[in-house]
Amino acid sequence: MSQAEYPPPPSSQGSEFPPFPPPPPPLTSPGFPPVTFSPPPPQSPPPQNAYPAPESRPATTSPPPQAQPNGRPAAINAALAASYEKAPLGSPMISPPPMSPPPTGKMEQYPGGAPAYGKFTGVTSTNADDVGTFNGGSYRISHRDSNSLLTIQLAMGCPIVAKPGAMIAMSTTITLKGSIKISLKKFIAGGEMAHSTYTGPGELLLAPSVLGDIAVLRFTGSETWKVGRDAFLAATSGINKDYQAQGLTKAMFSGEGLFVYKMTGTGLVWIQSFGAILKKDLVEGEEYYIDNGHLVAWNCKYRMERAASGGIISGLSSGEGLVCRFTGPGTVYLQTRNIGSFAAHIGASTASG
Repeated sequence: MSQAEYPPPPSSQGSEFPPFPPPPPPLTSPGFPPVTFSPPPPQSPPPQNAYPAPESRPATTSPPPQAQPNGRPAAINAALAASYEKAPLGSPMISPPPMSPPPTGKMEQYPGGAPAYGKFTGVTSTNADDVGTFNGGSYRISHRDSNSLLTIQLAMGCPIVAKPGAMIAMSTTITLKGSIKISLKKFIAGGEMAHSTYTGPGELLLAPSVLGDIAVLRFTGSETWKVGRDAFLAATSGINKDYQAQGLTKAMFSGEGLFVYKMTGTGLVWIQSFGAILKKDLVEGEEYYIDNGHLVAWNCKYRMERAASGGIISGLSSGEGLVCRFTGPGTVYLQTRNIGSFAAHIGASTASG
């Protein structure tokens, strides 16, 4: 069944819901001059009789380069003038170093799945606002990375499914309906059996229930993502959300329980975290450890392993037991804080007075 087409969200003419402005331009790197860079002003000559006259040079010594009014030698001024003529209007005078493209294909590896030297790509994160559109509306993720806010503009009749209790504010023109879907999987997993549906037109503000960030997953119909039971925030109407069982070992030690969300379809899914969200892209064959309790969403395989080498004493003293070992290709979203460890810390601090 084809997805319904919604009219665009209300425009700024004749409506109280103006569209989002474009995201701010990236800041200029501190290592390079800004676009409006200009040479420094000419230096005033030193006062007379301020310094003793230099000694005369031998006839065999070449004279020093003649200084121009701006204090630079003539050769440097000529090179700068040539660069000004070649550079297009509005472009920085000094080009940043070229960035190497991301690794593609199968990566050369060291034993254990580690990438070869010089070919490792680290996790990525951002503090910039994320602005985008979808069929029937537009969105902005702002106030990142620990107090994030999701603002959605909905067109007439466009629905959004969200986690119960995530709404901060909304327009009076939006219709809110709650529903309950009872299932054995949700009962066993401890998942939420209720969900909220918001139908436009109007503005909707959503936020995580803890201090955390928000990221968006884009589905075109061929992707399948696994999302932690506490990581789902909201989704458009074309997304299919179901529970999928994990193995017993993963259920006990991954920090995500026996069931996780399995997301498919076409549209957008907004996920939430405890702390900042990091994104790790894995090429084919690359392996990566992530501690349990830090998973948010993933689309690649993983298994549980013991991270610390040595015996039981080594594992206990390192503070790291079983961890999740992911294998590429794929992408993993992880969070910087573990809510279980945070709850234990609060409990210990409260008990100690």
